[in-house]
Amino acid sequence: MQVRDAVEDDAAAMAAIADAPQDVMRNLVHDRTVRVAEPDIVDEDPNEDAGARDPQLLGFVSFDAKQDAVHVTQLDGTNEACERLLSEPVRFADREAMAVELLVPEAQDGVADAARNQGFADVGPGPRFEGVPTTRYRLEP
Repeated sequence: MQVRDAVEDDAAAMAAIADAPQDVMRNLVHDRTVRVAEPDIVDEDPNEDAGARDPQLLGFVSFDAKQDAVHVTQLDGTNEACERLLSEPVRFADREAMAVELLVPEAQDGVADAARNQGFADVGPGPRFEGVPTTRYRLEP
């Protein structure tokens, strides 16, 4: 699995993963720090235009830093991708001696598992989004 910065061309694949509108994902790429995970490329044609390939994404994470914490604003994808991608904001926060915060919707067990595996603590209920309860996770520096 490879992790890289997201580009606007990733918006359609991100929208499919998150079951969200493509224009929302395009805006996310412009407004936040976004990383995407993709499978390792095997037998890549060196003459193929990189823009001609459809991105086969395994997941994505978006985050931003505010005051004393890095806020993960969205994390979705395969369980393995979520765990790998969550290490991106954690690494940034470590360098800046900041905490990391994450809200996990009730039905996203893979994201909750990834957070616990990275050392996040369940610090209680978070706000509801569209009626769905969330759990707040936090990782201290």
